[in-house]
Amino acid sequence: MILCIVIIVAAATVPIGTATRYNLGHPATAGDIKACDISVAPDGAGLPEGSGTALQGRAVYEAQCAICHGARGEGNADYPPLAGGRGTLNTDKAVLTVGSYWPYATTVWDYIHRAMPYRNPGSLTPNEVYSVTAYVLFMNGIVGLRDQVTAKSIPALKMPNRDGFVPDPRPDVK
Repeated sequence: MILCIVIIVAAATVPIGTATRYNLGHPATAGDIKACDISVAPDGAGLPEGSGTALQGRAVYEAQCAICHGARGEGNADYPPLAGGRGTLNTDKAVLTVGSYWPYATTVWDYIHRAMPYRNPGSLTPNEVYSVTAYVLFMNGIVGLRDQVTAKSIPALKMPNRDGFVPDPRPDVK
């Protein structure tokens, strides 16, 4: 009993909000936070400056993406297809691709930027990401071979499945 009282008294004497410092890391600077703030919204907020065409993206795709996703975006047993699949979502054999499923072109850019190429994610420059995005969109008939894809043009692209999702009615809580 006395031991319990001693522990309670000792715990009560530590000021609330006092943090233990372990001398690991450092307080986050504005630069640290900016480096982690890489979110891209459907309306294009967060996209960096840059541009690319499918014609430019073809070479990057062949060097960085085709090994997994195939020369024409057809995929294989281990990696998903990127092209095709339109008209299959309401069937028993839905094919989920950029052209059949993804609602926003900005999400394609964001995913390529963050996660691709698989063996070296985040290694592409913004212009390379715009170019590869343009090429993937070209394979799906969404942009032309020489159309410029930029931070301003990509949010305006109408993806085939843009209206295929139900908006989340829950309030945004932060």
